[in-house]
Amino acid sequence: MENLTNLNKEELAKTKAELLKKYKDYQNLNLNLNMTRGKPSKEQLALSMPLLDVLNSSSDCTDAYGTDCRNYGELLGIKEARKLFGELLGTSIEETIVVGQSSFNFMYELMAMAMLKGTLGSDKPWSKYDKVKFLCPVPGYDRHFTICEFLGIEMINIPLTEDGPDMDLVEKYASSDESVKGIWCVPKYSNPLGVCYSDKTIKRLANLKPAAKDFRIFWDNAYSVHAIYKDIQILNILDECKKAGNPNMVYMFGSTSKMTLPGAGVGYFGASKENVEYIENQLKCVCISYDKMNMLRHVRYLKDIDNIKGIMAKQADILRPKFDAVLNTLDEELGNSGAGSWVKPGGGYFVTYVGKKGTAKRIHTLCKDAGVLLTEPGSTHPYHKDPDDSYLRLAPSFPSLDDVKMAMKVFCVAAQIATIETLE
Repeated sequence: MENLTNLNKEELAKTKAELLKKYKDYQNLNLNLNMTRGKPSKEQLALSMPLLDVLNSSSDCTDAYGTDCRNYGELLGIKEARKLFGELLGTSIEETIVVGQSSFNFMYELMAMAMLKGTLGSDKPWSKYDKVKFLCPVPGYDRHFTICEFLGIEMINIPLTEDGPDMDLVEKYASSDESVKGIWCVPKYSNPLGVCYSDKTIKRLANLKPAAKDFRIFWDNAYSVHAIYKDIQILNILDECKKAGNPNMVYMFGSTSKMTLPGAGVGYFGASKENVEYIENQLKCVCISYDKMNMLRHVRYLKDIDNIKGIMAKQADILRPKFDAVLNTLDEELGNSGAGSWVKPGGGYFVTYVGKKGTAKRIHTLCKDAGVLLTEPGSTHPYHKDPDDSYLRLAPSFPSLDDVKMAMKVFCVAAQIATIETLE
């Protein structure tokens, strides 16, 4: 298709009429396609069903370190699980905590604890400050923003570049304002843009000199083993913080949510030994222990890093055709149209579309009215406010391949219609 911005009014009107006819045809199909969230498909979940057979009534439920996983105890998680997931994080057993099924839940717990009691190095609880602020790379993960909004933490937008957050702005805000208490980071195949932080960015983050002594980098490495096209390696942020003399500045998170069963996985956390000891004292008021039987089940199923990589390669084989369908359709239908841009991610769960200013809400509505559900516009930004109304997150993992192809046809027609409407 010719670039829409080069068409005169008559050509635009003719093109729009043709697109509206296509759109009406799609509406008449009574579609019901859902691309709202990055949920694993049934085929992906089926890969992990053997997990349920690892333990039975005759199984030895003692881990390699002698812990009977059926009983109370081991507040920080069984050592066998702390060892395995510490290898994924790049932390020692003493620097690792294994928790319940959700790393997101643990992020919230640590934020809430900081508001109530502060963190290691705090002069007072965060809630005792007139304002508490967090740096939020955008586009970013909506659930991070939800935590801040719920707790009354003010969010500051930081543009996300191809190397990670704009570090000039990060350094400016962190070094000049004691009420800036941290930053959210999804450092590998970021949600939703797919960016991987460069070595330079990670080193600059580790070498921050924040005004707040209790500043924390919330390092949500949710997609650390989720390569689809290219496995990109990034630096270990804790190691870099240690080198920079800031060993307590980072909290690292991960989970098996998209390795095994999202509703029945385990979350894990890495930080300095000092942070782990401080958090352990707080966790004693929260629970006696997390689900150790599930930890043991995962350790025996996942086994080691090489086996995890093999499992994730099978996951990637299922995901890749769907990502191909999204990217190929965007290239074929919108590549020369002037109707937005997109980035091919190396991995993760999303493709981010950046439309012409003022088109995201309109595209979303057009898709919805044709039976294609997308993540709400604005979700990529704090307070659901995308100032340019241009970002939309595409999540192709859950639908079937045929449904992804159909959804993208509808999406591309909607994107062109919305773009023409800005040019009329």
